[in-house]
Amino acid sequence: MSDATAKKYRVAYLVTHPIQYQTPLLRRVAADPDIHLKAFFGTDFSTRHFFDPEFNQMLQWDVPLLEGYEYEFLPIMPGMHFPEDRHFDRWRPFSIGLRKRLIAGRFDALWIHGYARAPHLWAMLAASGTGVKILLRDEASGIGRASNGLKAAVKRALFGLIDRHVDAYLTIGTANEEHYRALGIDPRKFHRMVYAVDNAWFEDRFAEARPQREALRAELNVPPGRPIVLSAAKLTERKAPFDLLQAFARAIDGMPQERRPVLLMAGDGDMRAQVEAAVVSLGLDEPVRLLGFQPQQKMPALYDLCDVSVLTSAQETWGLVVNEAMIAGKAVIASDRVGAARDLVKNGVNGFVYPFGDIAALAGHLREAVADPGRLASMGNESRRLIADWSFAQNIVGLKAALLATVGPR
Repeated sequence: MSDATAKKYRVAYLVTHPIQYQTPLLRRVAADPDIHLKAFFGTDFSTRHFFDPEFNQMLQWDVPLLEGYEYEFLPIMPGMHFPEDRHFDRWRPFSIGLRKRLIAGRFDALWIHGYARAPHLWAMLAASGTGVKILLRDEASGIGRASNGLKAAVKRALFGLIDRHVDAYLTIGTANEEHYRALGIDPRKFHRMVYAVDNAWFEDRFAEARPQREALRAELNVPPGRPIVLSAAKLTERKAPFDLLQAFARAIDGMPQERRPVLLMAGDGDMRAQVEAAVVSLGLDEPVRLLGFQPQQKMPALYDLCDVSVLTSAQETWGLVVNEAMIAGKAVIASDRVGAARDLVKNGVNGFVYPFGDIAALAGHLREAVADPGRLASMGNESRRLIADWSFAQNIVGLKAALLATVGPR
């Protein structure tokens, strides 16, 4: 008997492309003794040197995307490729052939990541009549979205149709569940599959980075004793980098030089030139370091080095950088439009949540955070304690609960 046939559940996974944050989870699921997993992708662009429109540059991921699990790239309908296979949109690439693969593979369930693309909706229809249960996981939330009566009514009607095909929703957190409830979904179909990163991988990387902490501080020209604030975010309008710079300028005003924090901004994007100009105009040339895009392998050292991590987004369905900073044992400051903040950031305990756009409130939290190194360290310890229960282990529990509820006991 093969390993695949010995397992209780056969699960197909459908997503646009290999995603650096998702592939460690796929490896974890595939290694579970009860689940046989096969991933189906719509395109392989992310496995090559590709252009990221938000980072506004060519990228190539420095972590393995296709190791440790079974996968296949689906064929694409003729004429429905994205130009030069460089990315994807709501329609392209339009993948075909999933139905026959579900039947041939005798899959029990199809786990779909995302519902906003036509090929994913088509996949739900393709699975009809096969006996395959549909599990839907998506990052969507209503956070930061302007209210529009007509649009909301249309979306609610669309979800009424989608819901007929979905057997269970793999929810990632509180805001995600609130979003589904607002669309009329029965909460009894929810199975919490928290949005997590590979905690163990990051813990190992932090341990490796720790002995080099002071060398990195010197490399970045940060004098000893000065607190470090880290922003790991693209330089795009949605991430609100100007809010951070304005608040930071207020927060450090009047601080003695030896205790003035340094702001590291790790990320790039189409607003890079404007951000550089704002740094100059606000007189932040000395305390701000624009580091540009940082590969995944280099980010742990920056989290380890910093004292507090900040995410100022105008609209963030989750924000996995919050998870990463907390695994590193750091305090977190986030806007109330960051989905992760609802579940992971406890005001005054492991960080602060402020109303998006309130520069004075953000400045106050920045100033308060760096004022007391002892309290900041305690907040970091709380972050590490809280994030321990937000991991891939919980993901497996949630996925198995959904399989038990839909496919049944095996």
